[in-house]
Amino acid sequence: MLELKFGMAAILLASAASPALPRAEPYHLIPGVVPTNDWQGPNGNTIVLDAPDGLIVFDTGRSPDHAQAVLDYAKQRGRPIAAILNSHWHLDHTTGNLDLRQVYPRADVYATTAIEGALDSYLNRDRSGTDKLLADSKTPEQAKAQALRGRNRIDNPDSLRPTKPVLKSARMTIAGRELDMHVAPFAASEADLWVYDRKTRVALVGDLVVDIVPFMDSACPDGWAKALVEIEKVPFETLIPGHGAPMTRADFVHWKTAYNNMIKCGRSSVDIAMCAAGWERDAAKFIYEPLRKEIGEAVERYVTARLRSSPERQQKYCKTLRIAK
Repeated sequence: MLELKFGMAAILLASAASPALPRAEPYHLIPGVVPTNDWQGPNGNTIVLDAPDGLIVFDTGRSPDHAQAVLDYAKQRGRPIAAILNSHWHLDHTTGNLDLRQVYPRADVYATTAIEGALDSYLNRDRSGTDKLLADSKTPEQAKAQALRGRNRIDNPDSLRPTKPVLKSARMTIAGRELDMHVAPFAASEADLWVYDRKTRVALVGDLVVDIVPFMDSACPDGWAKALVEIEKVPFETLIPGHGAPMTRADFVHWKTAYNNMIKCGRSSVDIAMCAAGWERDAAKFIYEPLRKEIGEAVERYVTARLRSSPERQQKYCKTLRIAK
């Protein structure tokens, strides 16, 4: 979720986790913010797991406030951040990496290497647009600060790169805790990392599942559908999406059906408004009500840009973006 803009006040999704007894929790959720103004980018959900060697942080958000909330939780617990896992390279899931590692420099970052293709293309494609935003006297100072924060990460790519690349699905021991690490190629991004914890039967899936609408800015729809099939194969009881509230298994199956219906409609000759209405109907329980009026515009944008565009554009994110050097 990189460029979707909304026109209302920021909305903070409620957390299902309670900080009162953190060690009794299967996970601790620091919910992402879904902004609805014209300039502020979103924060993805952050999930914190306990491990023998410290805390494992899954996704780190975009804003300084979100990163600080993660650091505050670690301080409250009196435990170091021992590892960071990034579901994918989108800046609303990775910008906080640097904030956390400045405090906990020994924390390794586990992620796929898809960031390299993003740096060659997506993340550097609109530098002139950022320059104009920064030079415009009408741009709010908060917007300028966010743009500069994002540019700082792009200009210093080691702040986004993994220190421990995850190249294939495998069971791994991270900070002393065993986790099933799954790599989904060409899905919501070039390679998404999702995690299943057998001990608690919790799945952490990043933007492979989201509220509002599937964010297809850098997506390969067919690869995404395959990733959802793989997620369904694991016996999770709770699933934490990249944006939105925790889901049950039944919720996930419901969402997966809604996703497949939207892709099928988007590729047909049906009026796009009907595809948007279908998504609203099928995914109604996952859509935060104040954002419902934005659904039509979002579905139209993704259908036009990804599902009914030229064959080349449809397949743009179904292959590696990295430029040979």
